Amino acid sequence: MKIAWMPALAGSVLLGACALPKPIDASPETAVSNPFFVKSSLDYQMPRFDLIRDEHYAPALEAGMREHLIEINAIANQKSMPTFENTIVAMERSGELLGRVTRVFFNIAGAHTNETIQKVQADVAPKLAAHTDAIYLNPALYQKVRMLHEQRTELGLDEEQLRLLEQYHRDFVQAGAQLDEDQKARLRQINERESTLTTQFGQNLLKERNASTLYVDTAEQLAGFSDAEIAAAAAAAKADGKDGQYAIKLLNYSSQPQLASLKNRELRKKLLKASLARGTRGSEFDNRAFIKELVALRAERAEMMGYPHHAAFVLERTTAKTTKAVNDMLAKLAPAAVRNAKAEAADMQKLIQAQGDDFKLQAWDWPYYAEQVRAQRYDFDASQMRPYLELESVLQNGVFHMAEALYGLSVKERKDLPVYQEDVRVFEFFNADGSELGLFVFDPFARESKRGGAWMNNYVPQNHLFGDQPVVGNHLNITKPPAGEPVLLSFDEVNTLFHEFGHAAHGLFSDVTYPYFSGTSVPRDFVEYPSQVHEMWATWPSVLKNYARHHETGEPMPQALVDKFLAAEQFNQGYATTEYLAASILDQAWHQLGSKQIPDDVAAFEQRALKKAGILVSEVPTRYSSGYFAHIFAGGYSAGYYSYIWSEVLDADTVQWFEQHGGLSRLNGDWFREYLLSRGGSIDAIELFKLFRGRAPKIEPLLDRRGLN
Repeated sequence: MKIAWMPALAGSVLLGACALPKPIDASPETAVSNPFFVKSSLDYQMPRFDLIRDEHYAPALEAGMREHLIEINAIANQKSMPTFENTIVAMERSGELLGRVTRVFFNIAGAHTNETIQKVQADVAPKLAAHTDAIYLNPALYQKVRMLHEQRTELGLDEEQLRLLEQYHRDFVQAGAQLDEDQKARLRQINERESTLTTQFGQNLLKERNASTLYVDTAEQLAGFSDAEIAAAAAAAKADGKDGQYAIKLLNYSSQPQLASLKNRELRKKLLKASLARGTRGSEFDNRAFIKELVALRAERAEMMGYPHHAAFVLERTTAKTTKAVNDMLAKLAPAAVRNAKAEAADMQKLIQAQGDDFKLQAWDWPYYAEQVRAQRYDFDASQMRPYLELESVLQNGVFHMAEALYGLSVKERKDLPVYQEDVRVFEFFNADGSELGLFVFDPFARESKRGGAWMNNYVPQNHLFGDQPVVGNHLNITKPPAGEPVLLSFDEVNTLFHEFGHAAHGLFSDVTYPYFSGTSVPRDFVEYPSQVHEMWATWPSVLKNYARHHETGEPMPQALVDKFLAAEQFNQGYATTEYLAASILDQAWHQLGSKQIPDDVAAFEQRALKKAGILVSEVPTRYSSGYFAHIFAGGYSAGYYSYIWSEVLDADTVQWFEQHGGLSRLNGDWFREYLLSRGGSIDAIELFKLFRGRAPKIEPLLDRRGLN
């Protein structure tokens, strides 16, 4: 079992050399009392959401950690000489119960949490961190791994086995296995505290997002909203106990989507300021102290390992390898992005003046006037697309149609399988030859129990070691309309649907022997690449024509509207690129600090860092400000947020390959599946790209796409 959980999920009691605990009782009676104690009997080992209750998580987590350490200590203390089978493969086989419960628990903690789950999460996070340390800092176990690593060329291993051994050795070294005992003791303290802080940061963010809802008294204040959006706002307020008012819910990003349509300038200002203030307003949800302590702890750990800062420590395991490579790329893109953003701002300022207003464009004005400039320049109004973008059609006739045309997949809904929330659906996928592929769990709607953003997860990772087939999930945050109303999407939401299914395809198509390498278990600056490639099919003519149909009449989206949309695709790329690069640069600024360089003022540091990088544009807020930057302070992307643009280099190059080879075809899909999607992390990421593409990646297609050349 791969036990290198991301810090936000890590933790357990350090048992070390103390007496081994008794294994759990796996009798039928115990299995009934706690469904995690046995493998699910459902198809594909789909989790038993019909049986799982909140009270099952804590005892299953504790039992899983105890059982895992029994297995690990048995491996470490065996008297026979270490072999690949009795050490590396044995570690891959260990921790089945813990893996089963953690995959469900942390996915539910993000998708459908409550106070009980949050309490368990806060309690177990430092325990899991200590549990991970108890394994990686076990000297007897490390010596066995080290001996095998030194003899690796003489062991007769195949390519995947050799890579697995090398990755395990690297994991032990980076986890501190070579430190002295005093350093290991301090490292354990750092890891436990980090896991506590990241959990608190994420829980604060969810609570403040819900507490930061804006309520308005009249529908007139929502001028610019569609009737359906006004009805949804009224329903959301009623659900919050504020019948007769209208609620505007905040999403994860700085710039809220409602800013593009709200005519009320004061309300726009209030909305953006509420968004930007999250995590820093001095309330009970203030994250600033957590940020400073997290950055200091990460820097101290990196220095202990011999690195100048946390970013250098993290990037060694990515395709970028060095902070210089990341800094150089960001520095290359930033000037062009800012230049384009300023030109876009000038166009909007002219429009404001032409309308007889004399105020200066502000950040809360940008989305609203950008839509007006887009409409004026391209005769295009994005809201005109919504009636043609109904969720069920996008899913069935868009995403699933693409999966059939590109990969030969067929799908059927499995209403017989249990889910954790009433809106969640399950689909079974089959290969072109009719063989079973895996399950796809689809969770589309926003709710107060769900964190922001969109993501993919594994419930069961594919591997041949155990013979497991994949169960993967996609989670989005689409606003659910009132009962009986159609779910009409923005094109950004359509794009997200295709993007997240790209992650799902990465998991579904996995064809590896060892769980360590399954699906999306690749470097973080490579993991977004396949999902970004799948975005291209959202606008591929045959796919778009198949799903973009009026929800009432069934008429296809008019070609004139399609043409206008496609012509406007590069519009506002200066803004989009600048806000993203600002967040990436902010991430690197925090994580390229030494442990003695931590600033007192979070906001002032943020401004200095963005100004120094030449990316501080007052009208363009960074996509995430520090106080709510969950990717880096509550998730697994610390020093890694640049990954999206790094992956987009590979994505744009791959899209060019598809276009040059005929686009949407089984031949192309099978090639992409065979030589990239199916390999998981079993081959070095860049070598995997070269295997698929026939050469190293080039940046020019990305520059063309974003209008930065």
